[in-house]
Amino acid sequence: MRRRPGIGGLQTAAAARDQYRVLGENVAKLRTDLMKEQLATFRSQLEEFARKHKNDIRKNPSFRSQFHEMCAKVGVDPLASNKGFWAELLGIGDFYYELGVQIVDICLATRPLNGGLIDLQELCKLLRQKRKHDREAVSEDDCLRAISKLKTLGSGFEVISAGKKKLVRSVPTELNKDHNAILELAQVQGYVTVDEVERRLSWTHGRAIDALDTLLDEGLAMIDDGHKDGKRRYWFPCVSSISSFGAEG
Repeated sequence: MRRRPGIGGLQTAAAARDQYRVLGENVAKLRTDLMKEQLATFRSQLEEFARKHKNDIRKNPSFRSQFHEMCAKVGVDPLASNKGFWAELLGIGDFYYELGVQIVDICLATRPLNGGLIDLQELCKLLRQKRKHDREAVSEDDCLRAISKLKTLGSGFEVISAGKKKLVRSVPTELNKDHNAILELAQVQGYVTVDEVERRLSWTHGRAIDALDTLLDEGLAMIDDGHKDGKRRYWFPCVSSISSFGAEG
């Protein structure tokens, strides 16, 4: 017959478990303290790096992007506030605030043409033209960071993907999968026809018309009926250059 452990044995086992628990807590605390110490060291080194290379960070878009990546790895957000160490040292909070204001201006100015949806590359091109006399170069990464700050203000700005393109939305338009599929299809020529949508996406006529009508109502598409084949073209300025509109005959 197997003997059950006595009270002494149970107490010994309980004491051993407590010792293991305390040991585990101590090890975890040591690891946490070590990580905090390492992070503090990294942040100190990051500050020293920023002081040494602040001109490169301000003027070189690629260098600035790499700097942001280093900051993210140690939990530092130089754009969190326009006040404080990073803003005073680099001035990049003001830089992105200025970019955000200019992006809003461009989106408002082009909205009658594109319905509030603009290709990110086109937006960056217009932004560079607007800033051609400024010293700092601007990259797509800079545009994305400025837009992310606009988004936190609840301003309706958002970056969405449609196929290979990134589009900046400046109006609270909800695009579903059908709308995105048409935008992706339109990237080939800048426009689509109803027949093409039905054939390429295997849709019914009603589904194609419904999605295209919604995009028209939202101001994202333009109609072109001036073609010999009699087929209506639905042009999308947000994925094509407006200079190509009407050029296809």
